[in-house]
Amino acid sequence: MSPQARGHLAMLTFSALVAGSFSLGSLVANQIAPEAITAARFLIAAVVIGVAALLTTGLPRSAAQAPWRYLVLGGLFASYFVLMFHGLKTAPPVSAAAVFTLTPVMSAVAGWVLLRQVTTPRMALALTVGAVGALWVIFRADWRAFTAFEIGSGEIIYFWGCLMHAIYTPMVRKLNRGEPAVVFTFGTLVAGCVLLVLYGWSEIMSTDWLNLPLIVWIGLLYVSIFATAASFVLVQFATLRLPSAKVMAYTYLTPSWVILWEIALGNGAPVMLILVGVVLTCVALLMLLKPDDPVSAASALTPGAKSDRTGH
Repeated sequence: MSPQARGHLAMLTFSALVAGSFSLGSLVANQIAPEAITAARFLIAAVVIGVAALLTTGLPRSAAQAPWRYLVLGGLFASYFVLMFHGLKTAPPVSAAAVFTLTPVMSAVAGWVLLRQVTTPRMALALTVGAVGALWVIFRADWRAFTAFEIGSGEIIYFWGCLMHAIYTPMVRKLNRGEPAVVFTFGTLVAGCVLLVLYGWSEIMSTDWLNLPLIVWIGLLYVSIFATAASFVLVQFATLRLPSAKVMAYTYLTPSWVILWEIALGNGAPVMLILVGVVLTCVALLMLLKPDDPVSAASALTPGAKSDRTGH
């Protein structure tokens, strides 16, 4: 399997795992401070990834060079998760997932600014189709709401979080110096956890951890192991093999996965008109996943990525 194919497989898995955090996150968002649950999830994820790193690649001293890199990445992703939970206090899960699908457009811009990754006309068209589909879902297929720009505060808060996520994606490639994805992930999680503890100390200390509802612990374990630890590794793994816009293109599948999660949790399905937007986002994904010509594919990767230097 080629490095690009492995990157695509990683992101397909990522899209399925991360979708659950929207449905479960909405159930716990109003029962615990976003800073507290995010700090806890980073701590649990750091332990899981740290053990995985020790059992596989090890934690070489060279990975500790320029520790500021982990603070930058940890700060970006920690901000994303905190803003996500703040947004889920009022934004419906499917609507929040639709906001998430705007990330590829922002990631393409960030990829050009930071890495000079060029977005082809076909990719630009796909990103536009995906953005239209996302907006369709966000405004709940209500043209009057769109023209009046009646968007909820939760969606707006989460949008800023998605901007942090979009910047994070190309920054992984820019700051990685050959460390395996699992090692780089561990450093990012530790740094993010430290920043979250410093920022959210009062919320962490005021949380009654021993008397939290069971659903909070279920949600915490899920987002820590699957939506944080696993997704960190998968995104960093894929980012070293695919252009930023293609990595984030898999977010277009998120609304579809979330709808399935909502149905499974007994929350019902959205109105049929909203499904039009979901279909558009799926079309955008298929357009973005169309194979590039060999020259484009090669130029999309950095020299380090072309040699698959991460050891995977």
